[in-house]
Amino acid sequence: MKNRNAFTLTEVIVASALLVAAIVPILKGLANAHVVSVIIERKTKSLTLAQGKLNEVKARSIYSYASSFDVSDAQLETNYLCDITDTSLGANLRKVKVEVGYDADSDSNLDSDEVDITLATQLAKRW
Repeated sequence: MKNRNAFTLTEVIVASALLVAAIVPILKGLANAHVVSVIIERKTKSLTLAQGKLNEVKARSIYSYASSFDVSDAQLETNYLCDITDTSLGANLRKVKVEVGYDADSDSNLDSDEVDITLATQLAKRW
């Protein structure tokens, strides 16, 4: 009579194969979730930095409306860069566009494919 308290080699191999077949998609899903999480974190950080820079420009425009706000490749934080474009729309109206992104290639130049967030607003001369 055989001892049935142990598993056969075939049962162990089949169980292992089923376990691997179940774990591989779960691990792929976790890896994808991590990548998406990093992308969302970068975009959120870029949005926060862009809002802060736009608020700074708005505050400066109150007392120095005539000065230009154009900035190119300004470093905001480690690997985060900012471009500000200032366009006159008339004597008393300007359009300000703030672009912020993560400098992925670390060349201190914000390329178009590195821009995460673009915010734009119009500023009117107050007095």
